[in-house]
Amino acid sequence: MDLLRAEDAPGGRGRPGWVPDIRNQTRGKPLRNKVSVVMAAALALTAAPLAHADPPDPAAKYADQEVSWGECAFTPAAPLECALITVPRDWANPGSGAELEVSISRSRATGERQGAMLVNPGGPGAQGSGLAGALAALAPDLAGAYDLVGMDPRGTGREGVEGSAFTCDVPTDRLPTGLLDARDRSAASLAEHAKEPRAVAEACQSHALTPYITTWQTAHDVDLVRALLGEERLHYLGYSYGSWLGAKYASLFPEKVGKVVLDSSVNWQGRLQAAFEAWPEIGHRQLERQYFPWLSRQFPDAVGDDPRGAWERAREVYAEQGVAPDAYDRIFVGLGSELAWLLSAAVLVAAQGEQPEVPDALRARVDEATTREFGVPLSALTPAAVAEALADYTPYPGTYYAVTCGDEVTRTAARNKALSDRQGPKWPVFGWAYGLWQACGYWTDAPRHQLPALPPQVADRVLVVQGEFDPQTGYEQARAAVRAAPGVGLVQVTDATMHGQYAVDGNPCVDGAVNVFLLHGSRPNTLTCPGLPLPGEDGVHPADGPIREPASTQLTAEVVPTGDPALRARVREQINSSFRH
Repeated sequence: MDLLRAEDAPGGRGRPGWVPDIRNQTRGKPLRNKVSVVMAAALALTAAPLAHADPPDPAAKYADQEVSWGECAFTPAAPLECALITVPRDWANPGSGAELEVSISRSRATGERQGAMLVNPGGPGAQGSGLAGALAALAPDLAGAYDLVGMDPRGTGREGVEGSAFTCDVPTDRLPTGLLDARDRSAASLAEHAKEPRAVAEACQSHALTPYITTWQTAHDVDLVRALLGEERLHYLGYSYGSWLGAKYASLFPEKVGKVVLDSSVNWQGRLQAAFEAWPEIGHRQLERQYFPWLSRQFPDAVGDDPRGAWERAREVYAEQGVAPDAYDRIFVGLGSELAWLLSAAVLVAAQGEQPEVPDALRARVDEATTREFGVPLSALTPAAVAEALADYTPYPGTYYAVTCGDEVTRTAARNKALSDRQGPKWPVFGWAYGLWQACGYWTDAPRHQLPALPPQVADRVLVVQGEFDPQTGYEQARAAVRAAPGVGLVQVTDATMHGQYAVDGNPCVDGAVNVFLLHGSRPNTLTCPGLPLPGEDGVHPADGPIREPASTQLTAEVVPTGDPALRARVREQINSSFRH
């Protein structure tokens, strides 16, 4: 039945909530009239507030949902509980579109609890549920003080569930043919190079989910996790792209964020795409100053004193085997893990035509890596076997492109071509190819939301950790972010070449500094830590790099990293592989 509105009540005179004087109106009237007037007045009292109540908040139901913790769909490295939570497709319009599910995990604090900390391995596109268990095993002090919370960001699917991630389906007839070599600047070569990024951009943008896979949306998912956990503030540890996500979460929700560690950082005060555009330069620097000298020390019979010449010879050998020069070059991009160093070295050495002599300190690890990747130990590895493995096709990760191309205004294809023209002569290993590969150059959708810079009131809660020769997120990127956000702390690591430092590298200086901050609240303004030896070596070979300050501490002659070496390697590979597309 229709409720009587206050303005419709007898004598209401259009004033909502005005109630007539019952005593005067009912004197001398029959009881039924008195009752009807009283009912009218009561209806006026109850209905009036409804007329002017705010409409229901469509986002409120998400914070009221029950979280049902249970077993995970994967085998964790430490005890974990997992759950699925529901999020709106679009936080800007929560009542529209189909809802999404996001997988989260939790390792409960084993000691005196200081709060909850969300961890993220980067990407964009990496699943983070398993990282909570891995860090619980690798950093027991951290796991004692915090509930470590993992999350598989929207679009990444559910860890342990095959095929659940968002991918872009690119028709094979849209892809380039032939052996692409970005050094070939002919019109035909450039046109062939343009096929893949254009096809990827069109395929990704045609997917209905793409506009809603962005850092802005994911940051709101993160804050929902905070609310569902009942935390006033959520602490955060993120690697690689996870530094961008963490900084933007802190910028969007400055009152809801606690302590923040951004490891192997992009310039989160600038452009995300600038981190990718720096790859040719920082990759070349790592190759020339660390990787090639290491090759000469470890494989002198194969590469001698001219590792760059050996690299060029191998490029020609693999082209004869049907491996596109661009594909060969890409093997040596983003060498931020020991596995990447060992496999790339094996590929190069196998092309030199002689049985390689492998140092005792490396032999077991190299053979394990090549057997895993190519099915044979290094002594049996041939260019043909490598060529066969490189022929495998990998789907295009939708989350990676949706975020990197959708977070901000992108460079055009013409500008990326000009970038290739400038970078190629200076950094030829990857400079020629980078600008030609960028799907973002063909991205036509404009960003839907603006991502703010880090507000000053959050700066004293943020610590950046960065290696000097990181080939995926360059030192200059992290330094620029720190300089643009006065008050942010920095732990920089000299001669460090790997991507991912805290709890992954086993560096006692880095782990100690981060733990003091997270466990005791004391944070350095700038601390310079010494790096660790390269794979198979006992000592550090200093190289000229961008860090000018001497190390604040000295490491003992032999550093034994804590934690399971195999687990540390798996976590580092996850951090690295998520950033290499």
